[in-house]
Amino acid sequence: MSGPTVRLFSYGTLQQENVQLATFGRRLEGAPDRLPGYATAMLEITDPGVLATSGERFHLIVKCTGDPADSVAGTAFAVLPAELDAADAYEVSDYKRVQVRLASGVEAWVYVKAE
Repeated sequence: MSGPTVRLFSYGTLQQENVQLATFGRRLEGAPDRLPGYATAMLEITDPGVLATSGERFHLIVKCTGDPADSVAGTAFAVLPAELDAADAYEVSDYKRVQVRLASGVEAWVYVKAE
């Protein structure tokens, strides 16, 4: 990987090596982090492509609670800006990508519940 990177925070299937290989064509490098002010819920996935890639019918989804006591564990991955398009294509329309500040202070993109 060459060029400037951005951070992509994953709390779900984008942490799986098989999903990374199918989505980005490589294994991502990242560090553990937390997303404060958010909580998780489960989302049933019906998209055949996502089901085939992840192997999971139910995926985590996060929603902003605004409560600093809430937080979601995950991984902040380094990706090329162009690779965000591949991540967008993988995620179903129930998710939207937003920029957040993680507990470490790092700015990252994350997929949250589309409202």
